[in-house]
Amino acid sequence: MKFQRKEKAGAQIPNASLPDIVFMLIIFFMVSTVFKEFRGIPVRLPEARKIEKLPGKRDVAYIYANNKGQIMIDDRFVEINEISGLMYSKRADPLHPLKVVSLRIDQKAKMSVVSDIHEELRKADALNINYSAKTAG
Repeated sequence: MKFQRKEKAGAQIPNASLPDIVFMLIIFFMVSTVFKEFRGIPVRLPEARKIEKLPGKRDVAYIYANNKGQIMIDDRFVEINEISGLMYSKRADPLHPLKVVSLRIDQKAKMSVVSDIHEELRKADALNINYSAKTAG
């Protein structure tokens, strides 16, 4: 009696559990990823007794102004006359239209800089303004 030789098993990697591994990796990276938070220029915020937090950080533009007269929007320094154009383009963005402008202004900043920022925001029709402060205590 002649025996037939069995074929050797192929050296394949089983891929039945591949979708499970992919989803576990996606969930791991979603949980462990830290997004860069916008820092802006260093400012000393004024104190307030009562503070209300914004409902969310989405669709909020942060304008930083320090006591040296420097103004920063979205990680870049801007001149006062550029504010209205930037804010108008943020308002016209179809995916994330601007809802709130949060002013983070140094407590020793000149009021003329603040009023100039207000005038530029008025030109851009971005009048929903929030003033950032820290709690008194």
